[in-house]
Amino acid sequence: MKDQWLKWAQRIQALSQAGLTFSRDAFDRERYEELRKISKEMMALQSELTMQQLNLLFDKEQGYPTPKVDVRGVVFKDNTILMVREKMDDKWSLPGGFCEVGLSPSENIAKEINEESGYHVVPIKLLSLLDTNKHEHPPQPFHYYKIFIQCEIVGGSQQIGIETNDIAFFSENHLPNLSLRRNTQEQIHMLFEFYRNPNKSTVID
Repeated sequence: MKDQWLKWAQRIQALSQAGLTFSRDAFDRERYEELRKISKEMMALQSELTMQQLNLLFDKEQGYPTPKVDVRGVVFKDNTILMVREKMDDKWSLPGGFCEVGLSPSENIAKEINEESGYHVVPIKLLSLLDTNKHEHPPQPFHYYKIFIQCEIVGGSQQIGIETNDIAFFSENHLPNLSLRRNTQEQIHMLFEFYRNPNKSTVID
């Protein structure tokens, strides 16, 4: 029920943002502002975020609302997968982050892997495009799509980045404490299926 409340709040927030983007009527804009305030109050009750944090997150959002895009790099070596430990929560994830404007998904993931692990990679295959609302991620204020791209190491060496404090390769049966906002155990197991079966079709949703 908590997740459903958050989805309703996300939808109300998105509708209010769209209304504030396109409406020029002062009375309508007042109503959309009220809806945005209600959505933030709902999120504050159903998440760990405070009203102050939610104000900072949403009040700067402009334009028509769309899902945010997160890209994750999948690097295999000898039946293990590359992961980095995030300084933010001291838990492990596939290297990656938000896609930056001006860079393609492949360019984004090559940049993220280099910055977070020190390796130079070449992206070789799109493995999966997932909607976080359909997977076991913790409740979050925004709606996210996650892109998983398989990459091969072509150079560089292990080196921690600004956002990471450790780098390691893990086998499927010995995964570390995962940063569930970034990736779930179910998703890591799905990715290992691609390692065992390179002809596996891209997974969506």
